[in-house]
Amino acid sequence: MPTDRFVEVTDLRVHFPVKTGFLDMFKRRKGPLFLRAVDGVSFGINKNETMSLVGETGSGKTTLARTIMRLIDPTSGRIFFEGRDLFRISAEEMRNLRREMQIVFQDPFASLNPRKTVEEIVGRPLILHGIAKGSEVRQSVAELLEMVGLSPGSRFLDRYPHEFSGGQRQRIGIARALAPKPRLLVLDEPVSSLDISIRSQILNLLQKIKAELGLTYFLIAHDLSVVRYLSDTVGVMYLGKIVELAESETLFENPQHPYTKALLASIPIPDPTVKREKIRLHGEMPSPIDVPQGCRFHPRCPCPKKICAESEPELIEMKGHLVACHREPMN
Repeated sequence: MPTDRFVEVTDLRVHFPVKTGFLDMFKRRKGPLFLRAVDGVSFGINKNETMSLVGETGSGKTTLARTIMRLIDPTSGRIFFEGRDLFRISAEEMRNLRREMQIVFQDPFASLNPRKTVEEIVGRPLILHGIAKGSEVRQSVAELLEMVGLSPGSRFLDRYPHEFSGGQRQRIGIARALAPKPRLLVLDEPVSSLDISIRSQILNLLQKIKAELGLTYFLIAHDLSVVRYLSDTVGVMYLGKIVELAESETLFENPQHPYTKALLASIPIPDPTVKREKIRLHGEMPSPIDVPQGCRFHPRCPCPKKICAESEPELIEMKGHLVACHREPMN
C-alpha cells in the first residue's frame, strides 16, 4: 500500500499464545487462548514530527513500539517505513534499514552491558554498520558523547556503566542510538526512571537533538506533562486499541474520549485554588486475555450507554480528533 507518511501502521495485531494450566481445564474454554497486546491499530507519523502514545501499563504501548522496530513479529497487519513494507523486505534490506531506526530504552542501566566500556558500547554500532573503523571509532564516540552533553567526551571512553549516574547512563544510551545516524528514534519511557531534577535536562537534550539532526520521534510515555512538552501528535491507547488520536494541543485542550478525560484529570496542578472535574474510573483495566465484549472501556466508563456493551466503536473523526466512542462529541 503506497503511503506518503514517514511511518504508516495499518491494522496491526500482536497476539501472544497463552499456555493453559491444569486448573484451566475446568473452565471449559473452547479453542486456544491469546493475549491480545495490540489488536487492530492504525496510524501514521509524518517526517520530523514527534508522535506520542499514552495509556496505562498493560495497554500495549511498548509491544507496539518494539513491533515497529521489528523486535517482535506481528500476528497480522503491515508497517511501512518510507513506503517500504518492513515485513515483506529481505533480511539483507532489513539489516541495512536498521541504521535508519533506533530505540532508547526505559532503563538506562539494564540496557547497557556492564562488562563493556562506554567506547565499546557506543562504538559497536559504528563498527557493525561500517561507519567507522580503527582509531576513527574512538574519536567518533567522543564526539557523540559531547553531542549528548558528556564533555569532554574523551574523559568517559574507558569508564563502565556503573560509574555513571542514571542521567549520564541515559545520555550514553541516547549516544548509542544516534551512532548509526538514524532518522527515526523510538523513545520508550526515556525519562521515567530518572530523578525529577534530571528529567528536564534529558527532555531539553532530546528537543535539541531532534532540531539539529532532523529526526522523527515515536515516544512512549506515562507522564502527560512530558507528552505535552515533546509531542506534535498524541495517541491514547487502551487495552490494545487506540481510542483517541489528535494533535497535541487539540487533545489536551478539548479531549473527546472519556478515558482521555480521565487521564488528563489525573495530572497534578500546583495551584490548590484551581478546581476541576473529578473523574473516577471503576476497577482496573481488564485482562488482554479476556477482553470485554463491545467497547473495551465500557466496564470502567463513568457514562456508558447500552450500545457500549454490545458493539465495539470504530475510530472516527469527531471535532478534529479521531475517537473510538459511541458518545456524542463533547464541548
